[in-house]
Amino acid sequence: MNNIKLFEHKHIRSAWNEEEEKWYFSVIDIIEVLVDNKRPRKYWSDLKSKLKQEGSELSEKIGQLKLIADDGKLRITDVADTEQILRLIQSIPSPKAEPFKQWLAKVGYERIEETENPELSFDRAMQAYLQKGYSKEWINQRLKSIEVRKELTNEWENRGVKKGQEFAMLTDIITQAWSGKKVKDYKKLKGLKKENLRDHMTNLDLVLNMLAEASTTEISKEKKPKTIDENKVIAEQGGTIAGNTRKQIEEKTGKKIVSADNAITIAGKKNLKKLK
Repeated sequence: MNNIKLFEHKHIRSAWNEEEEKWYFSVIDIIEVLVDNKRPRKYWSDLKSKLKQEGSELSEKIGQLKLIADDGKLRITDVADTEQILRLIQSIPSPKAEPFKQWLAKVGYERIEETENPELSFDRAMQAYLQKGYSKEWINQRLKSIEVRKELTNEWENRGVKKGQEFAMLTDIITQAWSGKKVKDYKKLKGLKKENLRDHMTNLDLVLNMLAEASTTEISKEKKPKTIDENKVIAEQGGTIAGNTRKQIEEKTGKKIVSADNAITIAGKKNLKKLK
């Protein structure tokens, strides 16, 4: 499960390992934050050489995971757990070292709280969206969409679908079947690059996307696909159900549902009107 954590409004890519019960963080992202360096990769390369010369085993213990890059694709990235990050910080002279240590502790503590009480993760998500200016109605839809998406990915895992490329492939099929566009083209329509598409969907976008994913989940549970090709067929079927609904709504209203309308932009305009 890949996530983006924030430190002083800067993104830190991270991944939670369920088996080890550990957070892993992108080393490059952390270095960029700590040293305000425009060439964090060069800094990290030089630091690894320095650590090796000093006899430190830290650089050899650094792992690698596929995380979302700036171009929106999954790419191999050096990652480290909390203990390794704390050791790394000791090698980087930075006034942000102590605040960053406190941030790491907070991230770890929040994860423990959310494991014991899953509702907290929704509460924190609610607050984060409210701070960005989204309406409570939209946020409720978005949180429901997260629940629906999780049910789908759980079903895929039960059917042997692999995380990463295969998840993305099936998501693309579902999205195109209901919206007429692949995820990449849908994001382009809304003027997005690496941003999360669902965070910029309108209420109706979200509802139809949920219908597509929920339909796919239910069909999969009944059909019990055994291969990726069988999962592709079911993804197409689930997306088509929502696609037919979209066409019916568009026929009755005379308006296109899949458009450049962006939820965050709409929220901003509404907030401006309230202020006036």
